[in-house]
Amino acid sequence: MDAQRLKDTYQRIRSLDDRLTHKIRPRPGGGLVRPSPDQLEQGLRDLAAYTVELKEIVEDLILAIAGRPQDPGE
Repeated sequence: MDAQRLKDTYQRIRSLDDRLTHKIRPRPGGGLVRPSPDQLEQGLRDLAAYTVELKEIVEDLILAIAGRPQDPGE
């Protein structure tokens, strides 16, 4: 396991959470107001960005778990 890569991946997921999770989390109480087309489009963009970045983080996580630690000289 590559501990440094695992640590870096964890930092990326924390950053993703801080930046985007609040934008895609459902609002408490449901949706009493219908969003405008522009709001729907922005929501889809946010969700797409979150999904793509999360996929990349999961891929890095798998590689960190399967990888060997880097030598200090690398």
